[in-house]
Amino acid sequence: MTPAVPHMKKRDRILSIRRLKMDYPLYLMLAIPVILLFIFNYIPMGGIIIAFQKYLPAKGIAGSKWVGLKNFETIFGMAAFPRALANTLTLSIWKIVLGIVVPVAFTLLLNELHCSAVKRTVQTLIYLPHFISWVLLAGIFTKLLSGSGVVNNIIKSLGGKPIMFLGDNKWFPFTLIFTHIWKEFGYGTIVYLAAVAGVNVDLYEAAAIDGAGHWKQMIHVTLPSITPIIILMTALSIGNILNGGFDQVFNMYNDVVLESGDIIDTLTYRMGFSSGRFDLSTAAGLFKSVISCLLVITSYKVAYKTSGYRVF
Repeated sequence: MTPAVPHMKKRDRILSIRRLKMDYPLYLMLAIPVILLFIFNYIPMGGIIIAFQKYLPAKGIAGSKWVGLKNFETIFGMAAFPRALANTLTLSIWKIVLGIVVPVAFTLLLNELHCSAVKRTVQTLIYLPHFISWVLLAGIFTKLLSGSGVVNNIIKSLGGKPIMFLGDNKWFPFTLIFTHIWKEFGYGTIVYLAAVAGVNVDLYEAAAIDGAGHWKQMIHVTLPSITPIIILMTALSIGNILNGGFDQVFNMYNDVVLESGDIIDTLTYRMGFSSGRFDLSTAAGLFKSVISCLLVITSYKVAYKTSGYRVF
């Protein structure tokens, strides 16, 4: 057996070279996005050094004074930073929880529809908002939820008082969460419907023979079968817990609701572009990126151990 090992290694090497020659057009196609990723995502990482400097645009990175961790001490000492962190966590946790519960519930109900035409139509309609940008949606919701908008006109016609959805700190977080779920739950539903399609039909037949109706089949067959996917999606969502949704919040918030709507991303934006403190802005962004990276690594490992799916 020993003399055959070098021969096998040589054969494997020859096969690898042949595969490389056959697939080189694919590697060339892959090279373009890899180069773009390197240029626009990795090279700019050199700017992280600004977080440790008293950065002055006129002097640039090379001429700015090194201050070590002073910028981090400054942002942690700001009254706005703990508030933004708390708002980010609150919004993200609610979005993650409801972003799992609502699509799963809707998937279970949609799966009970027997008319495929109706099912496909509903899928398309709930999926479309995912492709609409928050710039456009923010304008639509501003009109709908304003004091004289359609929603408040309905409330007044029913004898209620108008609600300032975008101008009241009590209602603004609810508005952000509701509009986010409305926009994105269709995407989650598509994922879970794909998981439901893979459920063994024999399980439903066995449950029906045992006397289980549609409701019991949903609870005892469909839901347990897609539980690994639910666990996987939940674990992967944890890595984005510090992403409060900059596009949405930036386009919908205002000075009146900063107390409940300001998140780390919007605070970072204001420090950089409104106050000109790019060093503090970079420090806040670096803090968020490091924590998010650790959460992503942890959540991937949790997803692998709990769901049985290998994610890396």
